[in-house]
Amino acid sequence: MKLPEKTVERLSVYRRTLLECLTKGKTHIYSHELARLHNITAVQVRRDLMLIGYSSMKKKGYDAHELVDVIGKLIDHKNGLNVAVIGMGNLGRAVTTYFTGKRPKLNIVATFDVDPNKTNRVISSVNCYHIKDIKDLIKTKKISIAIITSPPETTAIIAETLVAAGIKGILNFTTTPINVPESVFLEEFDMITSIEKVAYFVKDQVKS
Repeated sequence: MKLPEKTVERLSVYRRTLLECLTKGKTHIYSHELARLHNITAVQVRRDLMLIGYSSMKKKGYDAHELVDVIGKLIDHKNGLNVAVIGMGNLGRAVTTYFTGKRPKLNIVATFDVDPNKTNRVISSVNCYHIKDIKDLIKTKKISIAIITSPPETTAIIAETLVAAGIKGILNFTTTPINVPESVFLEEFDMITSIEKVAYFVKDQVKS
């Protein structure tokens, strides 16, 4: 079953919240609680969970353990997926450091750069390789997902190289849009645009 992109995003957020609840000893949660935490409606929460075939117990709400398992079986690959980060500047390091170990089914197994001071080293607990070796390493390390954090002027050629090497999904953190075949899933995240969006919606509340 292929779920809508927005549903997958919300399920990922629900799971993160449920895991946090479990660490605090909270084993059940109601739809209205999940809704309040994520600024959506309880109807939306119930609709998402009904879509994946899960319903709550009326008196206790959703079983957090069960729901984490159900979501995991739907959105995770059963054997896990290997990830690479391309570009080990400040953003690449931050992404690698933050994400490493966060999800057992998603493993950053390699990073890439052109700077000789960064390659052939372990950065943020992951081996950093020269970009020239990317095609071979994508195959040998069975890398399915690439995160691009390189300078914008290199984004297009890196994307072409990744596609040619057989990458299945790309998360593009640069400001340069890229084109990929339909067989490659692309998610683009432009931080500047996101900040400008926030600025637009608060500007009328800020006195001149």
